[in-house]
Amino acid sequence: MVAVFGAGVGAGAVNTAVGSGTLITFPVLLATGLSPVTATVSNALGLVPGAISGAIGYRKEFGGQGRRILKFGAGALLGGFAGATLLLALPASAFETIVPVLVGLALVLVVLQPWISGKLRRRRERTGGTACPDGGLPLFAGLTLASVYGGYFAAGQGIIYVALMGMLLDDGLQRLNAVKNVLVALVNTVAALFFLAVADFDWAAVGLLAAGSAIGGQFGAAVGRRLRPAVLRGLIVAVGTVAIVQLALR
Repeated sequence: MVAVFGAGVGAGAVNTAVGSGTLITFPVLLATGLSPVTATVSNALGLVPGAISGAIGYRKEFGGQGRRILKFGAGALLGGFAGATLLLALPASAFETIVPVLVGLALVLVVLQPWISGKLRRRRERTGGTACPDGGLPLFAGLTLASVYGGYFAAGQGIIYVALMGMLLDDGLQRLNAVKNVLVALVNTVAALFFLAVADFDWAAVGLLAAGSAIGGQFGAAVGRRLRPAVLRGLIVAVGTVAIVQLALR
């Protein structure tokens, strides 16, 4: 019980500030004897309070992003529901090969984001064009597909969100992190509601994760909002690298 609660605190903090908190909780749940599917659905429901807590902690960064959040949120809900459905329809190992590749690609995009953004900005200055405030159809489609993956497993989901938005939106990293937290909360919530109707939970694990992640979400927001963009980007890369190693060795 102490281990699961502690994992919830850690996951709530890491998810809010960076992403990939599932890589803390999922192995702990498996170590308690839960099956992979039961651990996944219990994790999804247990981390919902942490995702909501983290989003509330970043509320000051939401200014001027209402329309963007509504649009991306619709895709997150659709993708999260689709991913939750796939979890019960596909073998548990279906995404194991591609997950490290997805997270690795996201990390490359996070590292290159300042260079890519600068190149796009200079191109718009030369052509007289303007940046699309919501990234257009490519970003909406990419975030929706990332949400499908998030509803299925969620490890590295937040890193993928930040990478996609950082590449296609001309905005600060902390503001993008705030949107990421909302999308993660929506995906976790819709997946958890779907699982409530069709899957078996370990309610003790859910309760411990929920309490821990709600505390961790506030801590992650307090720390994450104070980090400079370069430091936050470095932290994302560090956590993501650990995630890739863990996923590849599992």
